[in-house]
Amino acid sequence: MLRFAKAALNVSGQGARHVRLSSTHAPEFHAKYGTGMMIGGFVFCVSVWGFVLTQTGITWNLSPVGKVQPKPWREAEE
Repeated sequence: MLRFAKAALNVSGQGARHVRLSSTHAPEFHAKYGTGMMIGGFVFCVSVWGFVLTQTGITWNLSPVGKVQPKPWREAEE
């Protein structure tokens, strides 16, 4: 298994080096806009969750401790 993993990593590493060294085109989308997209997505998610937590009035009930009570025991009817 170790030999297979080493061979797989070697093949993928050679392929990555080949693509990196032989590419002459402009930077791809992720290299150009990746950081901005990540920051924008983070800000969007934080703002949506901030709105949900503060404005919607949802009762979350995070802990059942002290809220769950056992039902009273019923005697068998005869």
